[in-house]
Amino acid sequence: MPLHPQAKAFLDQVNATTKIPFHELGAVKAREVYADRPPQLAPEWVSVFHVEDKLLETAVGDILVRCYTPVESEELLPVLVFYHGGGMVIGTLDGYDTLCRQLAVQSGCLVVSVDYRLAPENKFPAAVEDAYHALAWIVEHAPQLGADPERIAIGGDSAGGNLTAVVALLARDHELADIKCQLLAYPATAAYADMPSHFRNAKGYFLERETILWFHSSYIRSDRDRQDFRYAPLIADSLANLPPAMVIVAGYDNLHDEGVAYAERMRASGVDVELLEYEGMFHPFLSMAGILDDGKDAITQLATYLKRYLLV
Repeated sequence: MPLHPQAKAFLDQVNATTKIPFHELGAVKAREVYADRPPQLAPEWVSVFHVEDKLLETAVGDILVRCYTPVESEELLPVLVFYHGGGMVIGTLDGYDTLCRQLAVQSGCLVVSVDYRLAPENKFPAAVEDAYHALAWIVEHAPQLGADPERIAIGGDSAGGNLTAVVALLARDHELADIKCQLLAYPATAAYADMPSHFRNAKGYFLERETILWFHSSYIRSDRDRQDFRYAPLIADSLANLPPAMVIVAGYDNLHDEGVAYAERMRASGVDVELLEYEGMFHPFLSMAGILDDGKDAITQLATYLKRYLLV
């Protein structure tokens, strides 16, 4: 399928400009450039009842989270624990503010966005530790946030999709919580960037192969980490007994094939998986829902999926 006309118009404009690749900028400058994206690209800003930043005191240190309460309620709300993308290097709470607002409003769920530690200052498994311990804190203290500990989902995109998959595995193995469902938007799941889509979409589709290799090298301590399922959930011994999952992939995304592979392996292991392919889109189209209709649709699909499993 060809690029969607909206995606092509945007990519034509981006590819016609001279830009310094992230890996040449370094982490600090890359974060500044990433944060300076035009606001009109992002999902539409919507008002929620209450937004609050909170420090969670955990066994691995204080973890900042941002809580989005969609409506005033005397009852505890279902909760989505959300992990943002950015290759474990450049993502921020602010960069995902409008997406979290949309998910909260459209699903009716409390959304807790986790500000996990970033690489290269904090190598693997720092992000995993923060992601898991943030969930553990929320499970134990949910009512303090206005959340129902019996109705918890986890989700994220790209690097956040990786963390979602890993946390689901860890929560299963440690019997931490009965997670009702998981949301995986174009997740990174493999140990190496070597599946066909990494070469098919290597250049010209916004997220380029050079950037992905830089993300890997920034996050990893040594190649031994690639043998750890917490780095690459696709290599986990078993994907059985995981929560139901919605997996979203984009046709012109380097990560397409590893997202599909993870969805298919979960399904083969008996997990209820809904795989949505947006064949004309690129990475990260949900974060560009301001100009991409498929981004708007994907956010609504995620919110509807949350309601199916949490609003019961």
